[in-house]
Amino acid sequence: MSTFGAYFRLWRVGWVLVREGVVSALPSEGLPPPVALAKSFVTIFERSKARHQKRSDRLAQAVERLGPSYVKIGQFLATRPDVVGVEFANDLSQLQDRMAFFPSAAAKANIEGSLGRPIGELYASFGDPIAAASIAQVHPAEVDSAEGRKKVAVKIVRPGVRQRFAHDIEAMYLVAHMQERFLASSRRLRPVEVTKTLEQTTKVEMDLRLEAAALSEIAENTEKDPGFRVPKVDWERTGRDVITMEWIDGTRMSDVEGLRAAGHDLNLLADTLIQSFLRHTLRDGFFHADMHPGNLFVDADGMIVAVDMGIVGRLGKKERRFLAEILYGFITRDYIRVAEVHFEAGYVPGHHNVESFAQAIRAIGEPIHGQPAETISMGKLLTLLFEVTELFDMATRPELVMLQKTMVVVEGVSRMLNPRFNMWKASEPVVGDWIRTNLGPKRIATDLKDGLKAAVKLAEAVPEIAAKTEKFHHQLLHMSEHGLRFDAETAEAIGKAEARHNRSARIALWIIALTLLYIAWMLS
Repeated sequence: MSTFGAYFRLWRVGWVLVREGVVSALPSEGLPPPVALAKSFVTIFERSKARHQKRSDRLAQAVERLGPSYVKIGQFLATRPDVVGVEFANDLSQLQDRMAFFPSAAAKANIEGSLGRPIGELYASFGDPIAAASIAQVHPAEVDSAEGRKKVAVKIVRPGVRQRFAHDIEAMYLVAHMQERFLASSRRLRPVEVTKTLEQTTKVEMDLRLEAAALSEIAENTEKDPGFRVPKVDWERTGRDVITMEWIDGTRMSDVEGLRAAGHDLNLLADTLIQSFLRHTLRDGFFHADMHPGNLFVDADGMIVAVDMGIVGRLGKKERRFLAEILYGFITRDYIRVAEVHFEAGYVPGHHNVESFAQAIRAIGEPIHGQPAETISMGKLLTLLFEVTELFDMATRPELVMLQKTMVVVEGVSRMLNPRFNMWKASEPVVGDWIRTNLGPKRIATDLKDGLKAAVKLAEAVPEIAAKTEKFHHQLLHMSEHGLRFDAETAEAIGKAEARHNRSARIALWIIALTLLYIAWMLS
């Protein structure tokens, strides 16, 4: 039944995309002839009004029809231009995460179920919703504290969203498996792994305790940082389905005129934003991965306040070091070193030639040095980078792609504030300091310290490793003498599972084919 449901949901997604004109708006270049012919054929089913709309508008309408889960899926894919292409990722990034409000009674029931206390005990007052997204909605409220009554923001998970997403993700897995099976060129992008990342990211986002933990962690990391902070969490009123946090009175970064009218220095805000993001990335290895202007406020003191920490990214020490070396190599035009770093990190398969890859990197780097710094677009650089890495079979690195996409968004916000924003000049104080600290003598001391810790842990584990090795050796000897056997129950279970899978797949395909024939007949 699960397989049949996935096929049916996939058919529905395809039908909506066809009707809203999304399929016909996709580029035809490079498509196999049968696929190009099918694409031309399905245009007869699209709505007439869709033909006069931009692709981004068509996509927005399709996602709205498909429901909240697909808003989240679209937003996730917007962070993966390596998978869907840069232009399509830009279209997806414009999806508005604004959904209809669900009733306040349902919100209160969710809070009481999550926290185990009545609303009257938790809040002095509880208002109607002011913002609703695909996963949750926000209510204003008031609480009594030792400092007196204060206003808070209460974010509550949308009822039924977990079950809906669990069903919809099945269709995504089906597409991913089909992609890996039938499109060899897409295997380097690891579509199944991308889908797993989407599933894990969204599950984390739907547990508001984890968002509260992210807010708490970044608050500790940025406690002494200039010009940046996040809201404080009220842990007493936070659970799986609800998070209560400080109410932010400020101006959204998307309201440039409002910021100017409030007397804020827009150029300083642009510099502070990119520097804060780079500090979080390089220094902490933990960054807000959804820093669009709707999630950024500026308070009366000129502090940037970032909200909605449902999506975050992490980089390990190794990744941060490679990132810094790659960036430093571009700045100093040391393209051989940039190429070597890609090979050392395992980003590019070892059978390729380092010098050839360095030549491709030079094709990206040289245009940077031939333009005024304020005219260089990170988005264009990423487009070139994805094209080059595809030529050299570079496997997808989800953590780096998320970082790159977030950097593009942050750069876009900074340019919105200051059209002549020089990203390289603004970044230099943070990146330069990190490189001097971590790629100099201190790096050697840090590596020795980490190596010593690893050696001690290995020494402690040696007895256990020896015992397991001996046990494994005996098992191998037994198998070599007696062979590997399945018991009768295991063999029977495997046979039944395979039969069920084949039967359900055949039934699903027949139903989809008959349904498509019926729809074509009805529309003729």
